[in-house]
Amino acid sequence: MPALVHAQPPGHPLHLVQRGYCRAALFFCARDRVAYLHWLGCCAMHSDCAVHAYVLMGNHVHLLATPYKADGASLLMHVLAERYARYVERTHGRCGPILEQRFKALMIRSSRHLLECMRYIELNPVRAHLAGAPDAYRWSSFRANALGHPDALVTPHPTYYALGRTAAMRQAAYRQLFAIQSGRICTPRGITRERNAD
Repeated sequence: MPALVHAQPPGHPLHLVQRGYCRAALFFCARDRVAYLHWLGCCAMHSDCAVHAYVLMGNHVHLLATPYKADGASLLMHVLAERYARYVERTHGRCGPILEQRFKALMIRSSRHLLECMRYIELNPVRAHLAGAPDAYRWSSFRANALGHPDALVTPHPTYYALGRTAAMRQAAYRQLFAIQSGRICTPRGITRERNAD
């Protein structure tokens, strides 16, 4: 994985990781995940960030996003954490921190690395044994990127557009990155397994 990013140059994609406070659960029901995705969309627009891939796990979230203004990623994650914490307090009566104050921002080094990062993010539920295949997991961007399902959150990156001339060609090429053969998925090469994935 790339090094942590301290400065966030505009126009450069980042792999963002946000964890629950002390690695506690972030979501308590499906409605919470719907609310989080709603706020993610609002905050991405407010902070001028494009989201290319995402997955909501039990106690953490992965995003691949491009900020188009300085410190856009910091603004996105800060406001999103505040909005979601207020939602949890109001809905579940939980007080105190919900998300860790700090988040990871990892620099994407190349077009190949960007596609590897997308694959890593969308295979998280499979590695964590939450789903047998990435398209079986509702709370990720895989269905949008690989199958063309509508998802207002997802803005394709130019690297994704370069996979083919048409949407069908891009989706087919993207599915090939996951090495889907006979219903089985190969573990991505060159991607560090995340410990305690869930």
